[in-house]
Amino acid sequence: MPEGVYKVRASLNGLEKAEDFAEEYNKICLRYAEKGMEKDTEMENRIIFATGNEGKMREIRMILADIGLPVVCMKEAGITADIEENGKSFAENAAIKAKAIMEMTGEIVMADDSGLEIDYLDGAPGIYSARFMGEDTSYDIKNTAILEKLQGVPEEKRTARFVCAIACVLPDGQMLQSYGTMEGIIGYEIRGGNGFGYDPIFYLPECGCTSAEIAPEKKNELSHRGKALRQMKALLQEHFDGISEK
Repeated sequence: MPEGVYKVRASLNGLEKAEDFAEEYNKICLRYAEKGMEKDTEMENRIIFATGNEGKMREIRMILADIGLPVVCMKEAGITADIEENGKSFAENAAIKAKAIMEMTGEIVMADDSGLEIDYLDGAPGIYSARFMGEDTSYDIKNTAILEKLQGVPEEKRTARFVCAIACVLPDGQMLQSYGTMEGIIGYEIRGGNGFGYDPIFYLPECGCTSAEIAPEKKNELSHRGKALRQMKALLQEHFDGISEK
């Protein structure tokens, strides 16, 4: 197991409260981002997550807080890249992003592609969720537009799901992949301020609220990204354990 894993776990050891654990882990991630890693150290001392989405990074760090490696976004890692996501699936787009950044840095890189599939709209916006109506269009406008498209549509035909595919490319070129979904329906109004993106219109019948109204810890337990990240965490831990046994 890389030395950096032991250092991070030592820093977090003894923190019992979830909020203290998350806060300290964020500090560690930022310290690694600010100073950067020395070129003569092992490359497996951090994970670069290929995103600039702050809301997404909050969720990622909460879920991966016990993985033992700092997780930094592209901006924190000093990386600027415009990667064309021309895949035909969430999994293909995630792989394209992770591979491109790994080839630029030689480090462990994770990337995800996620979005909303609405059955009544034949799976749209799907892989174009971020680009729906334009990337610079606010989600208030996007969510309102979707609600208008489903105006008068009964509940049984408003079924939808969030999908998340994650790819992790290791310095040796090996790729790990995971996948998660969260089922629900499209609600009738914009509700909640805890989430981001399409969360305020995604209604979870079992919770009686939208995914923007549930607590972050609960959302991470149920969400598509939470499921995919936990799968990826298990794959990475298996990888590191395999290295330490050799």
